[in-house]
Formats: sequence, C-alpha cells, structure tokens
Amino acid sequence: MAPIVHGLEAKYFDQIKFTYLDIDDPANQQTMRDLGYIGRPHFYLLDGEGNILSQWLGYVTAEDLETAFSQALE
Repeated sequence: MAPIVHGLEAKYFDQIKFTYLDIDDPANQQTMRDLGYIGRPHFYLLDGEGNILSQWLGYVTAEDLETAFSQALE
C-alpha cells in the first residue's frame, strides 16, 4: 500500500494533508481509539474538522481513494 499512498500524497500534496500514525507510539493511542482503528492497513479520509468522511480497512485501490478524494474536494 505504501507506493499507492505515497504516490497519491505526491499528486494531492497541495489539496490534502496526509498524516501517518505510528501504531507503536503510545502518544497515538487516544487518536486511534477516537477514530475506531481496527488494524493495518486502516485509512481514513477526514474533513477539515476531523470528521470521518470515508474509511477503508485492508487493501484499497488508488482509484477508490481518488474517487473519495474527488468527492471530498468538490
């Protein structure tokens, strides 16, 4: 998934902020609980206020992510 996500990050760098949480860092545990984190990979698309617009658990295609990005950016 890393190549897909990093490619999308490069493509949308000026429109979407990508944030990565280290699941082994205790400082991230509360955020992970707040988001309902289940397991790897788990992706979230949040709005500017931190509300979950979409989420994916497991493998997701670049096309699926880009569709959600386009809808969120409208």
